Amino acid sequence: MFSIRFLPLAVYFFSILSYPVANAWDQTRVNVVFILIDDQGYYDLGCYGATEIETPRIDEMAEEGIRFTDYYAAAPICSPSRAGLLTGCYPRRIGMETWVQRADSKHGLNPEELTIAELFKQNRYATACIGKWHLGFLEPFLPHQQGFDEYFGLLHNLDPVEIIYFEGKGGVPLMRNDEILKRPADPAELTERYTDEAIAFMEREKSNPFFLYLPHTMLHVPIGVSDRFKGTSQFGEYGDAIHELDYNIGRIFDALERLGIKDETVVIYASDNGRGPGRNSFQRIQGRKLSTYEGGIRVPGIAWGPGLRIRSGYESSKLVTALDWYPTLATIAGIRIPEGRVIDGRDISAYLTGKSKGIPSPMTSDTLNADVVLRRSWNPAREWDPLFTREEYINAFFYHGSQGALAAVRWDKWKLRLNPTLELFDLEADLGESKPLRDRDISRKIRGMAVTFQEEMKMDARRPGSVQ
Repeated sequence: MFSIRFLPLAVYFFSILSYPVANAWDQTRVNVVFILIDDQGYYDLGCYGATEIETPRIDEMAEEGIRFTDYYAAAPICSPSRAGLLTGCYPRRIGMETWVQRADSKHGLNPEELTIAELFKQNRYATACIGKWHLGFLEPFLPHQQGFDEYFGLLHNLDPVEIIYFEGKGGVPLMRNDEILKRPADPAELTERYTDEAIAFMEREKSNPFFLYLPHTMLHVPIGVSDRFKGTSQFGEYGDAIHELDYNIGRIFDALERLGIKDETVVIYASDNGRGPGRNSFQRIQGRKLSTYEGGIRVPGIAWGPGLRIRSGYESSKLVTALDWYPTLATIAGIRIPEGRVIDGRDISAYLTGKSKGIPSPMTSDTLNADVVLRRSWNPAREWDPLFTREEYINAFFYHGSQGALAAVRWDKWKLRLNPTLELFDLEADLGESKPLRDRDISRKIRGMAVTFQEEMKMDARRPGSVQ
């Protein structure tokens, strides 16, 4: 029988096991800053081909880190995309695949999910969410229930379909934890205020490891731009807002330098979904937010961390998704994902450092969380079993539309659109998805992956949080 006199010793050993262990980076601490932009299109940074907009600080980040050319958000719309990022799961797996959570929603991100913030908090990290939430607004779904010690920002959007819920209440509130600071929130103030709060958090926690999630409200409509940046771009209010974001992201990097923690921090930059198609003949992507054309879901993605040996000045065309950050950042921090937790993201930490030339195989990689993706069920029907390997299936990406339905599958350079008819595209040769190809073998292979995925979700999908 377990004796009470051994309890302090048991607690001591548990605390040792749960604290970030020594890892391949030989860091005693690793900080994480995750910057998520709202509704930024693929071509809307200088380093991604924008000619009407100047983004010197973000471009500098790309020059010192890895710029992903084939990076995908978890979904082409806000709430599902954020749910996928924070859990490492396809939104469909966790019951968050459909549309967005409005102020009257009784649903949200299930508290039983282990968010990346909860994972880091359990391992003695200070955690903060500063910006837009949009994952449920009732008590069980709020940031402090999802692993964040601190929250500052908007729980909602500011567009007409959301502010209607706050008529007669003074407008959408700007919050610090449970306290209303201001209502209605002013979109022109948000980028600077979020950055001020983020820097203040880093200053408070500079002696402790921290996980900072910074989901900006911009560039969602209504666009807000402070006077300093109005009229500074060649792309109207939207371009001006990007200029303001770029300046304030530079402030984050300046703060890391000033606080002496630059070399022990990894910074990720990404968008939650796409915005629109290219604007000239060199920008071939088509499609808008909500769609599963590349323009709706392929977005900017940059990883930075030269002090942690993340590759510098590197352009990657490997297929990487928002789901991959969960296991990857956990490995960089030396945190093992608990046994039994099923996620869809892959640990690509070895690829970030150049230890692996391609996306590491979960079967052979020795990184801390490489094998976690193997917890996904693997039971293809006999019809499909000879057509693709388990590793090929894991490395495929399954596009879901804004209403949650499986719409397309990408494997390697191939993309198979499933509705209204099967259409196969070679994205290396035809990024604009304009010339469907006939390749029976490739089409059948990817169709088999789609059917297998549908069966996996039928068996393993989990429920969203719900309050009656």
